[in-house]
Amino acid sequence: MGRVFIAGSINMDVVATADRHPKVGETVAGRQVLYFPGGKGANQAVAAARLGAQTTLIGRLGKDAFGAELRTFLGAQGIDLGSVRDADTHTGTAIITVAASDNTIVVVPGSNAQVSADDVADAALAKGDVAVSQFEIPLPTIAAFFQRAREAGATTVLNPAPAQKMSSELLALVDILVLNETELGFLAGTELSDSDEAARIIDVARQLQARADQTICVTLGKRGVLALAGHEEFAVPGRAVKAVDTTGAGDCFVGALAAQLASGAALRAALTFANAAASISVQRMGAGPSMPTATEVAAVL
Repeated sequence: MGRVFIAGSINMDVVATADRHPKVGETVAGRQVLYFPGGKGANQAVAAARLGAQTTLIGRLGKDAFGAELRTFLGAQGIDLGSVRDADTHTGTAIITVAASDNTIVVVPGSNAQVSADDVADAALAKGDVAVSQFEIPLPTIAAFFQRAREAGATTVLNPAPAQKMSSELLALVDILVLNETELGFLAGTELSDSDEAARIIDVARQLQARADQTICVTLGKRGVLALAGHEEFAVPGRAVKAVDTTGAGDCFVGALAAQLASGAALRAALTFANAAASISVQRMGAGPSMPTATEVAAVL
């Protein structure tokens, strides 16, 4: 049984709900303001831990009220926080507006920008473990983390979101790339939308593939998941549910996938499980708190 190590961001999500999003320069009346633990790294760690994986989070928190609250919440999920260090700036914060079933997000990195190669240097990775990261911490830190993981024989999983250009050297360190069609199009230098046919999405994924044995998983929301695993292509069908808040759905998917891979599950089965987990998370408010348990996912499957 492998473990999950996640190097990533930890945020407090400040969520305002409204009937609709304001236009540029417009003010609209909101319904309520809510505070949820978030950040892509923390969300993925919560998802993995709730699904039964032994999970270690590597990151930084400010020495402020948000930092203290987040540390308490994450510790209560059973996540190993021994590698979460203090920062000399404020805790990362995300300002989220939720209207109907979609959202807008502004992320202020704060302490997440200080996560360095030194923070990942002591990660006790071993063969069978899964190392996960995303693009809310510095890219050189991710490269150092994945280099260490590959040397240890661990599987590397990258969720390149929010999308930004990365070096070919970093991409080559990735065993499994998990992204949506917009992020895939950005990284591949072509435009994709959720209406594109599966064959076109797979063709673009093949153009991005850095190694012959690299896996690229493209999440398509209710349309499911497309996977290019080396030379093999397959699809996992989606689940139609009534979404309440899609914040953190992609993170739930990544954390669930990592937990399944660490348990020794085959890729197709792991993707099916992760897709079901994400479909549960969108039916609840908040990012971290919306992550399901293994029992809940098993009931859906």
